[in-house]
Amino acid sequence: MLVLVTYDVNVVSSGGEKRLRHIAKHCLDYGMRVQNSVFECEVSPAEFVDLKAKLTASMDEERDSLRFYFLGKKGRQKVEHIGAKPVLDPLHDDLII
Repeated sequence: MLVLVTYDVNVVSSGGEKRLRHIAKHCLDYGMRVQNSVFECEVSPAEFVDLKAKLTASMDEERDSLRFYFLGKKGRQKVEHIGAKPVLDPLHDDLII
């Protein structure tokens, strides 16, 4: 399923920059960055549970926020992109590494 993960981390609070790096790293482990604090993650239900646990453990619930948008199995068909920074689809685009 395609899940859009967004977050807002208070970096002026104690440990904020470290929390921000940890959250971004966990998101990169499961998906790709499409904007500064927005990731598209193609995950199974079990992988989502793992991702969510890692993200919530890395955040400060008093200062930070996470949002998950569930776009489903056909979520890529619901995404329209306009403007700079086109994003490759690792499941369908030929990637040269």
